[in-house]
Amino acid sequence: MSTFKAIVIEKAESGQKAALADFDSNDLMGGDVDVRVEWSTLNYKDGLAITGKAPVVRRFPMIAGIDFAGTVESSSHSAWKRGDRVLLNGWGCGETHLGGYAEKARVKGDWLVAIPPSMSAREAMAIGTAGYTAMLAAMALERHGVGPASGPLVVTGAAGGVGSVAVAILSKRGFEVTASTGRPGEIDYLRKLGANEIIERAELAGPPKTLAKERWAGGIDSVGSTTLANVLSMTRYGGAVAACGLAAGMDLPTSVAPFILRGVSLLGIDSVMRPKADRQEAWKRLEGDLDREKLAEITRVIGLGDVIDAARDIMAGRIRGRIAVKIG
Repeated sequence: MSTFKAIVIEKAESGQKAALADFDSNDLMGGDVDVRVEWSTLNYKDGLAITGKAPVVRRFPMIAGIDFAGTVESSSHSAWKRGDRVLLNGWGCGETHLGGYAEKARVKGDWLVAIPPSMSAREAMAIGTAGYTAMLAAMALERHGVGPASGPLVVTGAAGGVGSVAVAILSKRGFEVTASTGRPGEIDYLRKLGANEIIERAELAGPPKTLAKERWAGGIDSVGSTTLANVLSMTRYGGAVAACGLAAGMDLPTSVAPFILRGVSLLGIDSVMRPKADRQEAWKRLEGDLDREKLAEITRVIGLGDVIDAARDIMAGRIRGRIAVKIG
């Protein structure tokens, strides 16, 4: 196709503007694999990029979308051939390289991962970067030695994309899960995902103490700022917290006390530039460690033309669970 539909972000006098538009195939960036994109998803980072709430986009024009799943149309890369089912997370797509909210993508073959055999492209993007990040966080805790016998774990932002998948994964792995949310109406939703306890976001929103009462063996935090500081102050001796988000801000108003007096570890989770071996392990784990029925229950499907409105909704905290985007 000479042109295809895409969510394109252009530079504007007021900052930037996103719109569904026709994009010329001749303007695709370099890469050795062309993919017919079938599904993408909506992540918090996509919301930041489309609304311009943060300087995610580094070049213009930019096709938004930090991930996608689809079928290889052509390839000069040795690992991929026409007809292969592939997915991509990160690598600067939607930031510095044209992204996944489009009917076509041209990317480096080294960036791609095979869609797990038992998983559809739709399921892969129902998981998306948010779910993949949740699995990376769970793997980091396990590598640190945090297991179900260690004690309960807390998941912040539990009704969001990362949080929802994290609760479901940890519950299936046998962990006792405390879900923190600012949405009281989501209690039943979180219990269905496997949360044993639900606490109000306000419990983690006040000024953090240097050290608070020990409550959890660790946790997965997608909120950052004061919330993360409070979680660290409440983590048990030798515990660990995997941090993967900044919905509340990039600051961290804490002290060294949790680290040097309780031996707490803060595990940073990057999903964008993650080595391929970690990506493959995460997706293999997602194939078996995530209940597909629960995944279906927490997923809503929208079309490419609905993405911009949905981006505004995710920034306003009106999105629960996962949003899969059907392309074309």
